Amino acid sequence: MSGPKKSSIKVTAPAPVVPHVPTEMLESFKTLDLTPAVARAIEELGYEKPSEIQSAALPILLGDATDFIGLAATGTGKTAAFGIPLLERLNPFEKSVQSIILCPTRELAIQVSGQIDLLGKYQGVKSTAIYGGAPYGDQIAAIRRGAQVVVGTPGRVVDHIDRGTLDLSGVSIVILDEADEMISMGFKDDLEKILGSVAGLDNDSESREELSLGEEAVSTRTSNIWLFSATMSREVRKVTEDYLVNPKKVEINRTEMLPANLEQIYYSTSESNKPEVLCKIMDAADDFYGIIFCQTKALVVDLVGYLMGRGYAVDALHGDMDQKARERTMKAFRDRKVTLLICTDVASRGLDVKDITHVINYSLPRELDSYVHRIGRTARSGKTGYAMSLVTPSHRGLIQRIERATKSTMNEGKIPTRKDVGEKKIAAISKKFEDATTFARATELFTPELKILLAPMSAEEVASRFITMMLPEVFSDKSEREAASPVAGEKGKILLGHTAERAERGYADRHGGARSGYQGRGGSSRGYGGGDRGGYASSGERGGYGERKSYGDRGGDRGGYSSGAERGGFSGERKFAAPTGASVYGDKPKFKADGAAAAPKDKIKRWGAPMTAASPSNAGKTSFKAKGKGTFGAGAAKKSHF
Repeated sequence: MSGPKKSSIKVTAPAPVVPHVPTEMLESFKTLDLTPAVARAIEELGYEKPSEIQSAALPILLGDATDFIGLAATGTGKTAAFGIPLLERLNPFEKSVQSIILCPTRELAIQVSGQIDLLGKYQGVKSTAIYGGAPYGDQIAAIRRGAQVVVGTPGRVVDHIDRGTLDLSGVSIVILDEADEMISMGFKDDLEKILGSVAGLDNDSESREELSLGEEAVSTRTSNIWLFSATMSREVRKVTEDYLVNPKKVEINRTEMLPANLEQIYYSTSESNKPEVLCKIMDAADDFYGIIFCQTKALVVDLVGYLMGRGYAVDALHGDMDQKARERTMKAFRDRKVTLLICTDVASRGLDVKDITHVINYSLPRELDSYVHRIGRTARSGKTGYAMSLVTPSHRGLIQRIERATKSTMNEGKIPTRKDVGEKKIAAISKKFEDATTFARATELFTPELKILLAPMSAEEVASRFITMMLPEVFSDKSEREAASPVAGEKGKILLGHTAERAERGYADRHGGARSGYQGRGGSSRGYGGGDRGGYASSGERGGYGERKSYGDRGGDRGGYSSGAERGGFSGERKFAAPTGASVYGDKPKFKADGAAAAPKDKIKRWGAPMTAASPSNAGKTSFKAKGKGTFGAGAAKKSHF
């Protein structure tokens, strides 16, 4: 096995990149001239016929040293497309870092590192993953033990470079995996710093100026960059222009980026009915193991709470989770203890789980790239997958944009009725009933009381009563409309425990407005935040649960649950000076507006400054008064989400 291929590369001014289109698909990995060690590992992994990106990329990357651009969707086999030729170019006897692979997330870094280890197990090449949220010591030790491949997230790689614990001077191949995702996550500066630290890339300004000339020039580059991405955004193109020299390019076009076995369906509904429609879609599916994408973290949290209340095995993935919590969630999801994962685009980046049956866009993203990344998590390895989207009338135009850009068709689906869902559930229960194998033991325990109870009933009546007991929601007397989700609805309906006065609140189609967002006076720009007086506001003047009033940071001007709020309930100085109308969480007494009786004095003293109840005549203006601290109530704090 030879060492890394290093040579001076004769280059001219960067030329337009011409896509390489394979004339024919490779029928087998055996047709490639691979070393026995790599070929054996591929066979053991069960790889047979190369995927399209592998068929196009492998002949190029196994040939002469070159910079490379590979455009293909997530889940199309990119790791093997760069991993196999990478292993063929590394020297297993040189125990130092010879290649750096950059990934957008820790999950993807771990996954890629594991794949490299499997492919290189008989060759003696080792990789290690370095990422944030993990101890530096273990990562430094792995590098010092002689890992030839380092797979890492840009931020942690830069940290190691700054600490002097990662030397990239011997790197011959730099791989950017999911480059568009890394740049969209804000890692562009880190990428540039890392590329500038690879000596073999010859990135000094003098050389770059020389390469920009029209005359032939000789570069001393001894390293190459292989860039893989699902999309070619303007920022990604800028990186290729700045750092890649005469790259060869493979592009799996949009229609090929969406697998033939992927069915795209959209359901037209109002924003207020989305949660109920979501439940019907999941309940009507033959098998559901999926991911639901939401636009905001707050929506993720609330939707998880709602679905848990409906009995679904669900969990969330969002940016505020620490590494251990994230790993626990992902393990539960991979083990199928959780079959439904709700997340934001940012939190899901790099997420790779096998056998996902459904991807649901609770809200359609406005960027095509995000849509492609989302739905690329299903319909893998030749299996059928479903990409479903809940679409309000105002967002129908996004459907047409996606269809035009991807040259594909999204079919409009019929929302399952309660009858459809009921039939599906009854069929499932009937199957379990039929397959039950322990009924003999139950017969032994059959009590005389039960015999007396069932004696006058026919078998049909027993079965009907059993099914009704198991599926009460199917046989409820409520109409379809009355059974709609409590997440958001019409006037007077409960919004996840909060009273709504207008349909625009909460998950309003316009995402906020004059009266939007889980609070009495809504956000001026969007529900869940930013509003002048909105609940969940990021810096709202009178909101609770905001960025500045998040359970006690500093507190909004008049927010609830704030440690320093000027007029908020649960404030540092006025611990229980709840605004009028507040229904306080926990075991605390509930305060009522408009002349409501005061809470017992002994309880008031337990949680804050002594208070006196306002007189009924003043109830519309004040509810309770903290001595020496002013009055609080409807007149002062307007309405509260408590």
